[in-house]
Amino acid sequence: MADDENNQPKKSSGILKILGFVFGGLFLVGAGLGAGFFMFGSNQPDPSEEIEQIIERKMVEADEKKAADEKAAEAESKVAKETPEIKTFMTTYFEFPGTFTTNLMNSRKFLQVGLGVSTQYDDKVMANVEAHQLGLRSEILNTISEFSEADIQGKAGREKLAKALTESINQKLIALEDFGGLQEVHFTSFVLQ
Repeated sequence: MADDENNQPKKSSGILKILGFVFGGLFLVGAGLGAGFFMFGSNQPDPSEEIEQIIERKMVEADEKKAADEKAAEAESKVAKETPEIKTFMTTYFEFPGTFTTNLMNSRKFLQVGLGVSTQYDDKVMANVEAHQLGLRSEILNTISEFSEADIQGKAGREKLAKALTESINQKLIALEDFGGLQEVHFTSFVLQ
């Protein structure tokens, strides 16, 4: 009998402890949820209202920008300058077919370029260029091979090469047709390997 009496109180106190932990846990979870809602959830604006406010702000900004642009356009229109009437000539271009490839002076590297030429004279100049392509190609290769790798570095080097090519092509055309007439040489491709 003594054993039965000792077992009974232990069972009731074990169940009470379990129920106490369950209710205590539920209470803590409920308190946490309530505190979270109180701190973060009660003052949340409606998302559609936020979107409407953003749209209204954007519309006001757009209206302000439009008004500023109109004022700037009015100010510009009051100070408009007339373009001077200058007689300009039409520029004619000719691109040599293929590329020019030659070794550079004192270098193992070679240069491969695509070339075009331009003039503001009549079509006779371009007809002369087309008629004498073979001789001009040879002159172009000779001129390029006189340049070293250091000579053609950078924009200034390329401009120097273009100027030398313009002069040599014009000299060849003068020798062949008694008139050069080319004003510029243009690089359509420029590869140093």
